Amino acid sequence: MNTDSMHTQAGQGAASVNLDELNPAQCQAVTSTEGPLLVIAGAGSGKTRTLVYRVAHLLEQGVAPAKILLLTFTRKASQEMLWRAGNLLNDSCGRVTGGTFHGISNMLLRRYGHYLGFGSSFTIIDRADAEGIINLLKGSLGLSGRNKQFPTKRVLINILSGSVNKSIAIDDLIYDQYSHLSEHVDEILNLDKHYKEFKLNNGLMDYDDLLVNWKRLLSEVPEAQEEIAARYSHIMVDEYQDTNLIQADIVRLLAHGHDNVMVVGDDSQSIYSFRGADFYNIMRFPKVFPDTKIIKLEENYRSSQPILSLTNDIIRNAAEKYTKTLFTNIEGKLKPVLFAGYDEREEALFVRKKITELQGQGIDLENIAVLFRSGFHSYKLELELNSCGVKFEKRGGLKLTESAHMKDVIAFLRLQVNPRDSLSWNRILLQLNKVGPKTAGKIAHAVTSSDAVVQALAEYPAGKTWKEGMKKLVRLFRDMEAETAPGVLFELIMAYYQPLFEQIYRDDFPKRQRDLDQLKAIISGYDDVQSFVDDTTLDPPETGQDQKSQADRMILSTIHSSKGLEWDAVFVMGLAEGRFPHQMAGIGEQLEEERRLLYVAATRARKYLFLTYPRQLMTPDRKFKRVGMSPFLSELRAGLFQRLEVDNNRVSFAPPFAGSGVSSVPAYPVKKKKKNQHKKLSAKDLKEGMRVKHPFFGEGTVQKSGQGHSVDVAFERHGIKTLHLDYAKLSLI
Repeated sequence: MNTDSMHTQAGQGAASVNLDELNPAQCQAVTSTEGPLLVIAGAGSGKTRTLVYRVAHLLEQGVAPAKILLLTFTRKASQEMLWRAGNLLNDSCGRVTGGTFHGISNMLLRRYGHYLGFGSSFTIIDRADAEGIINLLKGSLGLSGRNKQFPTKRVLINILSGSVNKSIAIDDLIYDQYSHLSEHVDEILNLDKHYKEFKLNNGLMDYDDLLVNWKRLLSEVPEAQEEIAARYSHIMVDEYQDTNLIQADIVRLLAHGHDNVMVVGDDSQSIYSFRGADFYNIMRFPKVFPDTKIIKLEENYRSSQPILSLTNDIIRNAAEKYTKTLFTNIEGKLKPVLFAGYDEREEALFVRKKITELQGQGIDLENIAVLFRSGFHSYKLELELNSCGVKFEKRGGLKLTESAHMKDVIAFLRLQVNPRDSLSWNRILLQLNKVGPKTAGKIAHAVTSSDAVVQALAEYPAGKTWKEGMKKLVRLFRDMEAETAPGVLFELIMAYYQPLFEQIYRDDFPKRQRDLDQLKAIISGYDDVQSFVDDTTLDPPETGQDQKSQADRMILSTIHSSKGLEWDAVFVMGLAEGRFPHQMAGIGEQLEEERRLLYVAATRARKYLFLTYPRQLMTPDRKFKRVGMSPFLSELRAGLFQRLEVDNNRVSFAPPFAGSGVSSVPAYPVKKKKKNQHKKLSAKDLKEGMRVKHPFFGEGTVQKSGQGHSVDVAFERHGIKTLHLDYAKLSLI
């Protein structure tokens, strides 16, 4: 008796799958078992349920478990689907082949890899292993060491992996996304060559190799393709909109000879292009597989109709899409709410108060989420929630104190509050060239053991190679001793730290610079350093906590990290012009993905949806800029949401307005632009002896300028200060 017959018999006598439990569209998707099938599954439309029933139905129709392949993006997802299918039918579902693309590739390459010259005992390396190899090769190729400005191992792996996942040549990727590293293109290409040779010679594969070699096996070895394609008569792929080009090619090659492929996904939820996902995979599927049958799942089992009406309108203006209209039988009359705060603080205050109101109405914290475009958009809200003792868990992005460059700057400010903070001393001292952990520890001990920390720092016997760096650090702390204003301290710190920052994070400092600019805007709102340090000491969730221990916490999350989740109440913050869509989105596909990102955020809500934005934002140069709502909100049709206004610090519903979905009358008076504003001065504008004025230090005389971004100014009351011109608001007298 062959294996297939055994599996078929194992399914006999099982309980029958009740297709009456499905809606008509789901039932059609489950029972359309032959030929290519594209299922466009709208948000909350029972996508997983459809896949589960299809597995059970195929088995009930006599398809052997080993003939079915279920590809998902997490191992947990496939395990859960097959477990649920087993509950519908019997334990034969456990013998269906299910897993991630990488997991299935690993299994097949161990069996068929000899066609490509691989033994079955190859070792899979993780990212840390890959970075270690890159570091080793950098040394052997003479690309590391003293006076070498070569990219770090982390950035190099990002480039090499990005090239594979986005199907872009390495040099094209560098010129497009890492232009500041373009001088190293030839060296990086050579490093990639040696990296591949090293893996091959040592029987190693990284995650990207699993996909590349699986595709090679199917496309370059006809014998292997025939055997593997015959092995799986029915293929199902979940979240097809998140596949990259290699994965789409693998699916096409796997279906050789039968084309029994069902892919499930939602083009409107394609938001992971930065990981290599290709939106057009799902759009071109009917062309790749002629005679594709398209079924749309449009009945939503998550959200109320007012929420769905708004989300339908968000995606209505998408340039390319599979047109669908979500509907539901769930009762609900509450329209989504639109609120415009005067600034980010008022926006955060509104969200915090509404959260308290929802709790009063019986909504538990774990059923409330606040979503945002980027991690730093929630900083003001985090401070508000902390001040009121509202517990939260933040997902996606980093908290204010978790990114290395932000920790660097905050370390200086922590020492203003607590000069005995040895952790901050170690962090700062390790920034000095030629100072290692052992030396930094000795200096930190000497400094923190003294009653006069700055004096102890100045008197410490510095080595020849780092003597000049120590002098600059001592000068900074002497300048900081006489100051208390957070904004002024930040300027002094940045004048010292900026050159170090650009050296330490030379591979991606332009990207990190935006975080420091944001930190500047935040710190400018504080009157004292102690309050700033206290507010930004956010406690991350403790390790080892299970879901039960998190039951009393609400969720703060980037939208990317929220996909697939749902809550009773959802707030989407920061929906301001220039912030959402991201100001770098431009036009075309990037802008369209931003639209889909908002769609994903809004479709997370079950009962309550709040859309908020500030009417003014602080720019990096401490100026307030008036902003409007996101253009995606401006496109919404009238009557789809309820607008809230602020009147004497009280939130009230605004009267209905006609014509469009937004009001052209601002809720707050517009500040008039000041006349004769001074332009930002550069080093070329300043010469020794020139008289200048600083908003904090007063009048002074330029002592040294002309190079870089710093200038030394002798102020009449504060002495000589080194200022960074990107941050100091100097004006000529």
